[in-house]
Amino acid sequence: MHVLLVIVGGIVLLGVFVLFGWLWGASAAGMALAAKAFVPAWLAVAAANMWVGVSHAGYSVREEFPILLGVFAVPAVLAALVVWWLGKA
Repeated sequence: MHVLLVIVGGIVLLGVFVLFGWLWGASAAGMALAAKAFVPAWLAVAAANMWVGVSHAGYSVREEFPILLGVFAVPAVLAALVVWWLGKA
């Protein structure tokens, strides 16, 4: 359940980034740039989530790394789709 909540949080954060890209740039290019900026920020958040799992929850890095990949990949792929879709506009 925690993994699902983190992924949903990432999708919401992507929406916030794209919204701010629209507010600051008022164009598809501004929103695409914000979606690109989301990816490294989300990697940092996903890595922090892994660190909490390893240091506080008692999981090993080997156990947490696949979780990191899944938690990072879903919102990052959505961000890539947003960039692709906005590039067509």
